[in-house]
Amino acid sequence: MWQVWLILAGIFVIFEMVIPTDFLIFWVGMGAIVTAICSLFIDNIAIQITIFCISSSLLIFCTKPFTKRVLKNNVDMATNAKSIIGKVGIVISDIDPITGKGQIKVENEVWSAKTDNQQKILKDTQVTVNSIEGVKAIVSIKND
Repeated sequence: MWQVWLILAGIFVIFEMVIPTDFLIFWVGMGAIVTAICSLFIDNIAIQITIFCISSSLLIFCTKPFTKRVLKNNVDMATNAKSIIGKVGIVISDIDPITGKGQIKVENEVWSAKTDNQQKILKDTQVTVNSIEGVKAIVSIKND
């Protein structure tokens, strides 16, 4: 019976690689390995299933805080787009609300831009980035 538990452990580990679940299925696979070792000494299938359930549960609950700490997701990581909000840039191509064209340069990066008040802004004007809408920076003329 140990071969069946070993095959199940392999299947669980493969599933963890295919469907990442923050090591949930992985620990079930490790519980199957523990059960495979115990099945060398215990022939009763009911006891083996009990060992599998208990060992899998213990591994999941005892290691969950550790895996959360190691695999913590930075959900609020500032992207490049968010990082330019509030920054001052310079218009490098006239911003025209009628044609929808215009570009600015902020921190050595070129962004497509439009105004928040449908105002035309000429080249070489300093602007402040108010927000990001899709791939365009929403800007207004910088107030000194």
